[in-house]
Amino acid sequence: MPSNRKSKKPAKRYYRKRVELFRLIDKIKLWPSRKGILHGIKIIDKIGDQAQITTHCNKTFTVNNSKNSRAARWLRNKWITGTCRVCRVPDWKLAKYSATQFKRHHGSLLLKESEKRVK
Repeated sequence: MPSNRKSKKPAKRYYRKRVELFRLIDKIKLWPSRKGILHGIKIIDKIGDQAQITTHCNKTFTVNNSKNSRAARWLRNKWITGTCRVCRVPDWKLAKYSATQFKRHHGSLLLKESEKRVK
C-alpha cells in the first residue's frame, strides 16, 4: 500500500547573524570542513574559550569561539559543497538547515533560559 503522505516543508527558523560559534554549533550540530563538506557533530567538549569537537566520522579537532571565523561564516552563508558519507547527515537535518535563515536584526540569539532572565 503506497503512502500518499506529502512531505512537509520545515518551518523557517531565524537566528541572529553574529551569534557566537559555540552557540550555533550546539544548536545545529553541523560542521563545515575546509573543503566544504558538511559533517555531523557527535561531541562538543567546551574548555574555556576553546572546544574540542568530535564528528560522527571520528575526526577530532580544537576550535576557538568566534563570531567571524571561517566555520561560522560558512555555516551562515551556507557555502557547502556536499555532505560526509561517513557521518550520514540525515535528509531532515539538511532540510531544516536549508530552511534556517540568518538575519542581522531579527531572530534568536540562542541564549539559555538563565541568560535571558538576567539581561
